[in-house]
Amino acid sequence: MSEEKTILGSIHVSPNAIATIAYHATLSSYGVVGFASKNLAAGLAQTITRDPNRGVSVHYDGNKIDIDLYVVIQYGTRITSVATSVANTVRFNVEKALGLKVNSIDVHVAGLRTSDDD
Repeated sequence: MSEEKTILGSIHVSPNAIATIAYHATLSSYGVVGFASKNLAAGLAQTITRDPNRGVSVHYDGNKIDIDLYVVIQYGTRITSVATSVANTVRFNVEKALGLKVNSIDVHVAGLRTSDDD
């Protein structure tokens, strides 16, 4: 959990708050159609509880923020370009919101989705 002390008190930012920022930044990226779970058990638990941070994992250790994103990308888009764009967008939004540096962002492409029109 991120913590900052001021003369008025302290500010705590939970990993779930960071995950929510990353979640919305990822969904706004071109080529991303959804999120995937890290594994089957996590997928079932998140489906039952309707976790809004599905597919986002945040690890915060002192001053380092590490983010793992498990995404599904639109078929026909360039995977490396979409993954790079997602990482840059998430990094910008998290650093802008928190004022802290992001150590690493790993984008795991869990699948491709074709359009229903074809």
